[in-house]
Amino acid sequence: MTNTVKPSHPEEDYFAKEEAEKKRKLAHKVRHEMAADEAKRLRNLHHGHCPGCGQQMHEVKLRGVPVDVCFSCNGIFLQHGEIAAFQGQINQGRRGVVAAILNWFQPESPTK
Repeated sequence: MTNTVKPSHPEEDYFAKEEAEKKRKLAHKVRHEMAADEAKRLRNLHHGHCPGCGQQMHEVKLRGVPVDVCFSCNGIFLQHGEIAAFQGQINQGRRGVVAAILNWFQPESPTK
């Protein structure tokens, strides 16, 4: 007859918690990887498509600045760098419809 030592309950609990923590970390890693893969898939699926109607966007130059235009719904979409380029034109004294539109996006200056 062999003498076996039974583990104590605290020891069993410790290893059960360790195993559960490993599984939780693995599940979190898998979920994070799946979310990154899904974000990449959606970006590839929607890249270059109009956020308004979903049709293909086309890049055209507007006053020398490349902007994305949808010929289906006539939407014009500017990215951050493109807005800055138009603001640069405004600062050089050019005025017009683009200046009026960009003024909507300017933060109001505080009054004294």
